[in-house]
This record gives sequence, structure tokens and C-alpha cells, in this order.
Amino acid sequence: MANEERAENNGTESAGTSKPVKPVDDLVTTQHTLSLDGEELRYTATTGRIVLREEVVKDGTFDGLKPKAEVFLTAYTLDDADAADRPVTFAFNGGPGSSSIWLHLGLLGPRRVVSGDVGELAPPPYSMADNAETLLKYSDVVFIDPVSTGFSRAAEGEKPGDYHGFTRDLESVGEVIRLWTSRNGRWMSPKFLAGESYGTTRAAGLAAHLQQRYGMYLNGVMLISAVLEFGTLDFTPGNDLPYTLFLPSYAAIAHYHGLVPDRTLEEVLADAERFAAGRYPNALAQGNRIPADYRAEVVARLAALTGLSEDYIDRVNLRIEHMRFFGELLRAQRRTVGRLDGRFTGWNPDYGAETPDKDPSMNAITGPYSAALNHYLRVELEYHNDLPYEIINVDAAKNWSFKEFEGQQITVADKLAEAMRVNPHLKIYVGSGHYDGATPYFATEHTLARLQIPEELTANIETKYYPAGHMMYVHDESRIRQAADLGTFITNAANR
Repeated sequence: MANEERAENNGTESAGTSKPVKPVDDLVTTQHTLSLDGEELRYTATTGRIVLREEVVKDGTFDGLKPKAEVFLTAYTLDDADAADRPVTFAFNGGPGSSSIWLHLGLLGPRRVVSGDVGELAPPPYSMADNAETLLKYSDVVFIDPVSTGFSRAAEGEKPGDYHGFTRDLESVGEVIRLWTSRNGRWMSPKFLAGESYGTTRAAGLAAHLQQRYGMYLNGVMLISAVLEFGTLDFTPGNDLPYTLFLPSYAAIAHYHGLVPDRTLEEVLADAERFAAGRYPNALAQGNRIPADYRAEVVARLAALTGLSEDYIDRVNLRIEHMRFFGELLRAQRRTVGRLDGRFTGWNPDYGAETPDKDPSMNAITGPYSAALNHYLRVELEYHNDLPYEIINVDAAKNWSFKEFEGQQITVADKLAEAMRVNPHLKIYVGSGHYDGATPYFATEHTLARLQIPEELTANIETKYYPAGHMMYVHDESRIRQAADLGTFITNAANR
């Protein structure tokens, strides 16, 4: 049923009338039951758009609240739970420009899509199933779609592009969190953030922003496929760091496809990590000064670890760019490998092309998730909107603004460290997939090792690894293990 009363009360009144100024919230609530190990989990789903309003001051005089954006969310709250003791997790994906569809229907929500995995992808039409590993067992969950993703849009007369940037994104998502917390009486609840990919950038920034702007201290932040320092990922001229930090992931992917034989994955990773932390960066730093025999040694080691030919590695001057790697690794088999998940393979229209035409790992999941989301919201959660649900807003991603970092590296590692120093109770979970070619785990380790926090706070960070890719929950074994890891993390970090 539509929550008309809340929609009415959240608008501002125009002069001489009791009617709220449009737009207004259009939230819908439904009741559900999930059977888990013979027990029933009763919960309420609230889905729809809430209006973000901005205080307007003209000539030093308050001039009311102006609608700026309508943000779509889906909240799951356990029925008959004590709000003060019940944790709540605010979750979002990344992109930038992505909706929260992936975490919502892949890992955390009470219902999940059945998408299949490598070699056994589900065909259309697709299906959904109850998620026995849902985070709802441990925490209420609020999924947030940033402006221009999902059904979220800028308000009439406002510019969507104003929200397609680092600071404005933090402010708008932070305001959604504040509003939901206040309206639902949850300021005394243990509070968590869960972000994936650029969502980890957002989560780290929000941890500091929520403290500074609202005095909202968190219990924990869950970083899934993290990117906190963009310099570890950006293959730009003069920046050799990504070449070394991607190497262990290249080795893992090559091992998965049988190109590093007679060794376990653990052995390959350990070897690649040692080389990536020692001889390899030393060789790159020498540039044209590197002795010929040293260079030949590095070429041979890289070939043995990555499955690429020595000739190719020599031709690219020891520097293996990631999109080139995904196109080159299985070129002899006329296959490309996935960027988000190197276990997946696909085809190119032209096998002379340097890089893949598409990401086969993204192609594998887009159809199932899109169908499930559009069915689920309209049929099961009874929310109706004729707008297209923007799974990923490509224009927003292409035009994302990092003007705050002009002339310097894009990083939120400093903000995460600040949040931890200010709130020493803040716990951090970091989950990485060994076959993730977008946010490699070794780059995350590099960033975490350099966080500016006192030694005693390093124990607040826990790292977990899974034999899968960027969305590690596509792999069923990883999904089940990660869900349990997140549940344990929340239970331990709730401080109750």
C-alpha cells in the first residue's frame, strides 16, 4: 500500500495552502516472510523515491526548502525488532553511475536473481529465489540509487549533471542516509555502510562526511572490490604502479585458464606477489638503464606468471596494460577474458583488435539482473514507475567530475583514515576477488598498508579473499562464504 501520509508530511507547504509543494515522496510498503532453517523471518519492504530538499536563503533570509532531487531506495526492516539494538546497513554500488542492483539482488537482499555462473549461465527467461544468506538476518538494509541511476532523478528544473561528481554525490547520498535515519528513529541503532567498486570510494568518503556534517559515527564500513586510490589503477603515462599491482591478478586469471600449469593458485599468487613487490618495480624504475640480462630475466618471469609470450612482453616494454591483457591472454584460442571477472570468456568481432570489444563477464549478468529487478520491484514490491530503471548510466560515468582533485591523485584513503582516527571504534571489512581485473586485490593491499592510522587501529581492518571476480557473489561458493563473513563482521562490530 502506498504510504500517502508520509508523502504528504515530507513536502513543504506553499503560502495559503495545506498542500505540499510537489514533488512528494511516493513510498510503497509491503509485508513479506522468509523461511530460514524452519524459522520465519518477517520483514517490511519500503520502496520508492524520497525528495531531497535544499535550504534556500536569499539576502540573508530563509526562503524555504527547494526540491533538488528524487532518490530511489528500497529498505528492508525486520518486523518486531528493537530499533535501538537492530543494526542498519546503507548499501550502494559504484560505477560511478551504477544503481544498487548488484548488491541488492546478488548478495544482500532477501531475494536474489538466479543468474548461473561460468559454463552454466541461466538462459532467459530468468528466475528469482529466496536468499537464505541475506544480510537481513543480521541487519536492516537500505539500498540507495544515486541521482540518475535506478529511478532516481534530479528534480524538475534541476541539472542532473550537478550530481555527477565526487562531492555532490557524497552530499546527496549522505542526506538520504540522514533523512532515513531520522524519519525511522534509528539514530541509536548500530550503523554500517556497504559499498562495491566506486561504492567503496563513496563509502570511505561518507564515513568522514557523515561524521563531519551530521555527527553520525558509524560502527562499520564494508568495502567490496575496493578502490580507494585511483593512482593504483590508472594506467597513465609515467605511472608504473598499476603494472606491478595488477600482476598477481593477471597470474590468477592465467592460472584459472590453465596457462600456469602444475602449480596451485596459492603458489602462483605468492610468487607473483613477491615479484610484484620486489624485482619487477625495480626493473621498471630503471627504465632504459636496465641491463640486458636483467631485462631478459624480467621478461621470462612475467611470461611464466601471466601466460603471455616473451615476445609480447618484450614488445610492450615489460608493461602489461589490463585491457590489453584481457584481449591478448587467449588470443590464440580466439577468446577474450572478462575485466570484472577473468573466469569468463567471450568473442571479439576482430581478433586483430588490441582490446576486447565487450566485457564478457558484464554481458553474462546484465540480462538476468535487469529482468529480475524490473519484475521484482513492480510485481513483488508493488512499486510502479514508467521511467526506465537505469542499471548503469553511461553518460554519468563518462562525465563524472573529480574537480576537487585537480592536479593531484584521486584518493579517499585519507578520508577513511581520518574517520578511523576520529572514531577508533570504526571497523572495516575489505572483500576482494582473486580474478577481479577491475580493482585488483594487490592494489587494495597496497593502499591499506599505507593508511595513516596508528598501529593499534590496524586491528580494526579485516580482509577476506574469494575465488571469484569483482562481483564475487556470482560464484555461489564465494557468495555463501562472503554472506557469512559479512554477518560475522556486523555482529562483532555492532558493539552490543
